Amino acid sequence: MSTPAEFYQSLPPISKAYGTICVVATAAFQLGLYDPRTIALLYGPVFFQFQVWRLITNFFFLGKFSVNFGIRLLMIARYGVQLEKGPFERRTADFLWMMIFGALTLLVLSAIPMFWSPFLGISLVFMLVYVWSREYPNANINLYGLVQLKAFYFPWAMLALDVIFGSPIWPDLLGIIAGHLYHFLTVLHPLAGGKNILKTPRWVQKIVARYRIGAPPPTSQSQPTGAAAAAPGTGVAFRGRSYRLND
Repeated sequence: MSTPAEFYQSLPPISKAYGTICVVATAAFQLGLYDPRTIALLYGPVFFQFQVWRLITNFFFLGKFSVNFGIRLLMIARYGVQLEKGPFERRTADFLWMMIFGALTLLVLSAIPMFWSPFLGISLVFMLVYVWSREYPNANINLYGLVQLKAFYFPWAMLALDVIFGSPIWPDLLGIIAGHLYHFLTVLHPLAGGKNILKTPRWVQKIVARYRIGAPPPTSQSQPTGAAAAAPGTGVAFRGRSYRLND
């Protein structure tokens, strides 16, 4: 059985970094080291006082230490890690780009007054859950020991439970919208014959390569061939997953 330190070291880089920063941000808040309003997404200070850090820092605050905070952190540790170790294995740049695209989508959605939220971390975590549910649609999920359901329906079940427990609906719903948009552009649209317009940019690949984040991508010699090879136009992160045609 691995120790906590060994478990932490075994985590893939992007999920580990994001989860760690979220824990540090909440711990610093609990210790009174900063006011959350200084990192919240407030578009007035962003545009008129050039406090551009707010566009990034708001994603790292998941609230104070609580049951809800623990659930969101476990979502990163389970579903984010499974994504990064599964369909995104050796594709760290693709996983990082997925999170960047999700963050940008959430910033745009949050600019609509009815969708605005000062902190979008919960929505970004929920996006990871949605993408995971599309990657593993037939996995069985035991929801708090009460009911068992397929992973495909898991995001909607969590959304319903959050509403029942009194949590606001918009953070979860925004995460579902961002996750579905990514899934549509990288999987559904290319499979329908459309062009893949969401390829990982070169600058993201260069950042990952420069700082040697994660394992290097597989070489062309190690790529699968035949039926297991990637179909032309499919999303990079879902290469070779031909069972999606039957989903």
